[in-house]
Amino acid sequence: MAHVIDGKAIAKEIRARVKEEVEALKAKGVQPSVDVVLVGEDPGSLQYARSKERTAGKLGIEFRLHQLPESASQEEVEGLIKRLSDDPKVYAIMLELPLPKHLEAGRVLELINPAKDVDGLNPASLGRLAAGLPCFAPNTPQAVIRILEHEGVELLGKRAVVIGRSVQVGKPLFFLLLARHATVTVCHSKTRELGEITRQAEVLVVAAGRAGLVKGDMIMPGAVVIDVGTNVLEDGTTVGDVDFDSAKEVAGMITPVPGGVGPVTTATLFENVVEAAKRNSGVA
Repeated sequence: MAHVIDGKAIAKEIRARVKEEVEALKAKGVQPSVDVVLVGEDPGSLQYARSKERTAGKLGIEFRLHQLPESASQEEVEGLIKRLSDDPKVYAIMLELPLPKHLEAGRVLELINPAKDVDGLNPASLGRLAAGLPCFAPNTPQAVIRILEHEGVELLGKRAVVIGRSVQVGKPLFFLLLARHATVTVCHSKTRELGEITRQAEVLVVAAGRAGLVKGDMIMPGAVVIDVGTNVLEDGTTVGDVDFDSAKEVAGMITPVPGGVGPVTTATLFENVVEAAKRNSGVA
């Protein structure tokens, strides 16, 4: 029976450290802050933004929401991002996605100053990550690394398999694992004989967006399984990309959904916010 990793407990520890760092910065005259851009009235994006606002308040971080109407033009959104990127009083920028369909998100993301890109979604941030240069990594891959570190998982020389090749998770996670000297294989929707590959993984990270994709018979006995997926079924139940019941009988460690990667992702976002305040205020 696998050890079930408590993501909520890990997130609580991270938030406690972040709060301490916020107080230390305030003592030096620096108020950590984050500027969030929201375009339109997407309920999910608005709810997520408000959730982050509540967390920021608890941590002592100033939260500034810039909300544009659904009808905002590409030029208006880009203009706002440029102003925030150029403003020395703005330390951290987040763009809530998805944007309304008439807007090109890629063009907007490219305009976020990489030094303030706490979501790590500017292509320049991914390029710096690939090159091993200082940058902000996307929050979900960073959360995976935090979980592995917390649980004492040594990655040096380990065989790691990542299912999913998205820019938000799979690709940056590949570089983060590689930087820690794991031997990394990335699988995707066109991968043949997926089970043969996953059964070789000592560390298996699943971020495919398909409920129950990985079953227990696809897992190496004793492997560490990190389930990044979040899928809402017709009955309203939230499940991951891993079939938890069969997987926990085989794996050595496993993250649940919900309560695994999700809480840690939000916590690492505020780690980045504090780090951005240090760098951009000149304190670091």
